[in-house]
Amino acid sequence: MTKLQERPGRYRVSPRGQFSLPASARRRWGIEGGGDVEVFDLGEAVVIFPGGPGTARRGLANALDARRYEELLGRIDDPDLRDE
Repeated sequence: MTKLQERPGRYRVSPRGQFSLPASARRRWGIEGGGDVEVFDLGEAVVIFPGGPGTARRGLANALDARRYEELLGRIDDPDLRDE
């Protein structure tokens, strides 16, 4: 199992929208010399996955099984959002 960061880090975003990934994540993802990541914007948060296109969807699919998805879907109060 991957050791997770115990406390959230604080990062500064440049005026051009840039910031640096923690070195531990770059090493774990094998992108020390640079590489592709996929950004998944959740509205109130952003999730970053290593790799190119499709990695966010695959990562979320692996983390969220059908039972859990249906459970979370049932918590959405807005019926229009529930159908999307």
